[in-house]
Amino acid sequence: MEVEAASSRHMSDASVADGSPDAKRELFEFFGWVFHLGVNTIGHEFCHLRFLYIRGKYVEMYKRDPHENPGVKPIRRGVISPSFMVEDLGRRKVNDGDAYAIRFYNRQDERKKGEIACATAGEAQKWMDAFDHAKQQAVYELSNSGNARDKLNVEIEINLEGHRPRVRRYAQELKKLIRIGQGPETLLRLSSYLSDRYFHSNVGDAIEANNWKCFHTINGTRIFEDIADSKAGKGVLVKAVVVIEASVDTVFEVILNLERSRRYEWDTFSGDLELIDSYDGHYDVLYGTFEPKCLTRWNSRKDFVFSRQWFRAQDGTYTIIQLPAVHKKRPVRSGYKRITVNPSTWEIRAINMPMGMGTDKCLVTQMMEIQSAKWCKWKNGRCSKFEKTVPYALLCQVSGLKEYVEANPALKSEISVIISQAKASDMSGSNSDYEDSNEAVDKFYDALSADSYSSEESDDEENDEKVGKVRLKNDSWAMSGMNLKKSVVDAHRELDPHATPISINPSHFRGSLAKGQDDSDTNCWSSPGGSGFMIRGKDYLRDNSKVKGSDPLLQLIGVDWLKVEEKLDGVALHPKSLVQSEPGKKLPFILIVNLQIPAKPNYSLVFYYASDRPVNKTSLLGKFIDGTDAFRDARFKLIPSIIEGYWMVKRAVRTKACLLGKSVTCNYLRQDNFLEIDVDIGSSSVARRVIGLVLGYVTSIVVDLAILVEAKEEAELPEYILGMVRLNRLRPDSAVQLGD
Repeated sequence: MEVEAASSRHMSDASVADGSPDAKRELFEFFGWVFHLGVNTIGHEFCHLRFLYIRGKYVEMYKRDPHENPGVKPIRRGVISPSFMVEDLGRRKVNDGDAYAIRFYNRQDERKKGEIACATAGEAQKWMDAFDHAKQQAVYELSNSGNARDKLNVEIEINLEGHRPRVRRYAQELKKLIRIGQGPETLLRLSSYLSDRYFHSNVGDAIEANNWKCFHTINGTRIFEDIADSKAGKGVLVKAVVVIEASVDTVFEVILNLERSRRYEWDTFSGDLELIDSYDGHYDVLYGTFEPKCLTRWNSRKDFVFSRQWFRAQDGTYTIIQLPAVHKKRPVRSGYKRITVNPSTWEIRAINMPMGMGTDKCLVTQMMEIQSAKWCKWKNGRCSKFEKTVPYALLCQVSGLKEYVEANPALKSEISVIISQAKASDMSGSNSDYEDSNEAVDKFYDALSADSYSSEESDDEENDEKVGKVRLKNDSWAMSGMNLKKSVVDAHRELDPHATPISINPSHFRGSLAKGQDDSDTNCWSSPGGSGFMIRGKDYLRDNSKVKGSDPLLQLIGVDWLKVEEKLDGVALHPKSLVQSEPGKKLPFILIVNLQIPAKPNYSLVFYYASDRPVNKTSLLGKFIDGTDAFRDARFKLIPSIIEGYWMVKRAVRTKACLLGKSVTCNYLRQDNFLEIDVDIGSSSVARRVIGLVLGYVTSIVVDLAILVEAKEEAELPEYILGMVRLNRLRPDSAVQLGD
């Protein structure tokens, strides 16, 4: 049976980018089939196939597609409130298949909540973005109309738990949509429908602090060696790189799939895998067996245990981390030799194609660590022995993956999406507080390294939708061509030009974490310049050009490294805080960033940044300080860069800019002369996993963090770095209680 399914957005005829009061705001509509998950009144779990419809701030759920059945009424209906929150729950079993779950709830009333599941992680992210856009619409109406405030108080908020309320159908004059795709049958085959037109993924990756040299090729796959640390005497990093004509979601699903019949077609090493345990939707432990007949004349059976963690970045890139593991459910097996699998990662990144080309492409990289002594022996043997090793078999997985995906076009069609666009609807008001869906795609890396760049980048060309010209996508070439111009902070634009700057004496402020004197110091902080980061230049909206950052606008005056029993909010209000000291009260403005780290015990890493003059209230920083939480969430940006540390941690953290308000819960406290931002890292299961990995190596990590307010409009460019900090090999046992 073929069922209609579609997704669309309704666009206004007028531009919304100028932020003028008369501009028309876009009204978006998203709809498609999802699984509704929950627990019924007698405590039994249920999983129902439902049609979900989001129009503006309204959400409706149907048993049947309303486009095919115009008379059908929604079984649930409600509005998205400004306190609406969404959390990615990751991968879980749904109807004997793997799906990706999303939880949403009201931050002020967690009784109003619900869960849905989607076919792929990419689809789940699109639904999360759709809910976020509906939340922005609710905030917009609330802040621009007193009537809207009264209306929101009487409208029923969406709630997918408990009994279904009796509802009236609010939608009138359903617009004619294009019949596309398949219906619930396709979702049951792990497919769903959402438009890709609204969701522009950021192409681009962190510039790696490596010096890669291609030493071998096989079946179109290049194998690289990192020669940057060849003299360090540690493990050698090796990677295999290939371009696959498929979407990132397709490749990601193939790699994670444990079905033996499918895995036998591409994986010569780990075709026999068994799931031992699964945790929080983003982590599992696997057991595998291997008979290396093709590698040695000795028929010695081997087995292994390893863990997998996976993350999806805001730019759509997937990272899968694989580490050797031990599990009590799988002790050493009789007749098998237990081997330790090399630590490795998969990275799957989309390649933007020219307009008009319907083919998806992605760059797939598998990286692993090999012992230096063994690697040198294999190299000296001209790779003849290397081709008989387990690491070589692992690297060949990339080549097998490419051939398998391209030989099975049905894999691509399972999650292909057809786009339709319907009639425009208008809504007046400004859009300056919200993220611009037509924003130019970032083309360059956000953190730099002094090492030479990777040679793996594709030379594909891409059409620029905004300027209508072909732009070279080779990041390394583009960077060298523009000579890495530097961004200069215009302090007069952000700070009050008429005020006399005060002198800030760092010795008057002392946090619990010491300030380092030189690079050899440990368990300390310092404040480096911003030249290691790429930020948006003056012409970014026209040509996507980025420039090197300069010195930060705000001065870092102290850092607290705290251990707490419960999550710590409102650090600035504590009587022992730097903000409440006499010198702190005299400062024109202080920005406090409180990174709340979930662990046992919990930690808070608190940064205090000060200005020497009052903030210009009409500037971007002034709008951020006194703006709405929705505006702050859409603009608060952090760029991490691990200067020194274990390579696996670098791959997990990456060096791409992240809008923190889109990934984790951020709470804002604006009082007196300060703004405090409490970043709840534990609010995201993905962030919890990444920070857990970082904490395991924190004593050997040197990391730089750059804090920015993202510029989205011409008048706000060029960007500048708001604050910087370098953390040098922190010791968890040195954290103190606040006030000690």
